[in-house]
Amino acid sequence: MNKGKKIGMLFLLVVVCGFAGCSGATAERERQPEAEQWVTYQGEEGPGKGKNIVFVSGDEEYRSEEALPMLAQILAKRFGFTCTVLFSIDSLTGEIDANEQSNIPGLEKLESADLMVIFTRFRELPPHQMRYIDAYLKAGKPVIGLRTSTHAFHYKKNPGDPYAKYDFQSSVPGWEQGFGKIVLGETWVSHHGDHGKEGTRGVNNETAAANPILNGVSDIWVPTDVYTVGPLEDAEVLIYGQSTSGMTADAPINEDKEALPVAWTRNYVLEGGKSGKAFTTTMGASIDLLNEDLRRLLINACFWAVDQPIPEKADVAFISPYQPTMFGFDSFKKGSFPADYRLK
Repeated sequence: MNKGKKIGMLFLLVVVCGFAGCSGATAERERQPEAEQWVTYQGEEGPGKGKNIVFVSGDEEYRSEEALPMLAQILAKRFGFTCTVLFSIDSLTGEIDANEQSNIPGLEKLESADLMVIFTRFRELPPHQMRYIDAYLKAGKPVIGLRTSTHAFHYKKNPGDPYAKYDFQSSVPGWEQGFGKIVLGETWVSHHGDHGKEGTRGVNNETAAANPILNGVSDIWVPTDVYTVGPLEDAEVLIYGQSTSGMTADAPINEDKEALPVAWTRNYVLEGGKSGKAFTTTMGASIDLLNEDLRRLLINACFWAVDQPIPEKADVAFISPYQPTMFGFDSFKKGSFPADYRLK
């Protein structure tokens, strides 16, 4: 074989091997997100042993991707629930992308869930994912909704989608104002407080004082503002929110604004489905959950949702260090993956 042919064959071998290596690397990058698109905390001993909770995160502003893993860790390690947290995922990189509105992998885990905790905003999930939420709700299983879950879905790109009825602005007969109104009791209306300038002081509803969801809950202040919520005739209001004229816990109450519901329970039923129960709070941003009593309220709500006795004062201390990001658009931590939320 002459020298030219040898060089040519060597070049071809390098190209082929390099292509194979690159293909293998590409395949590995593609496989890796499939393997780790969510995080699960296995339940240990405790009252929640044998119960599965699925947390669905996905909002652009309030850092649900930080808040829900923290709550899931507490429920798993202190109370025995097995908790899986789902995220909005960039399908190409596998990174958590709060701005990705159409991809939350792992929703099939709702098939074996005893409780869904949802904290999404304006998601437009495809039918192959959304069908698991729809089936879960038709089964009448319990739901806990945080903050923007009142406007959890928005089908602006595909108004003809079979699940567009979940849109917060839905006009489909029987589904007016979508998931928020039909399941949780209210959709998005407006900011009642001055967003970014006023916080929320929680005031327990005296007529609901005996409700065990309020066990150990007496001092809530959070930096997110009060949402406008209309009359809740079919719900039990647990906490009202007063607007504070400032973004600190000692800020005075804005007396010019009425107190509005910020936490309540109700029953829901989808057409052709079974009756279920829902707990909703318009608080819950990741930074809100520095407040111990708000964390306790949510942990208590999880016990209530799965029909377990609620502790007199649940231990809601953090399991791993918790340093939440201040709310704001596009403020999520870039380059994060679900695996980053594993317990070390």
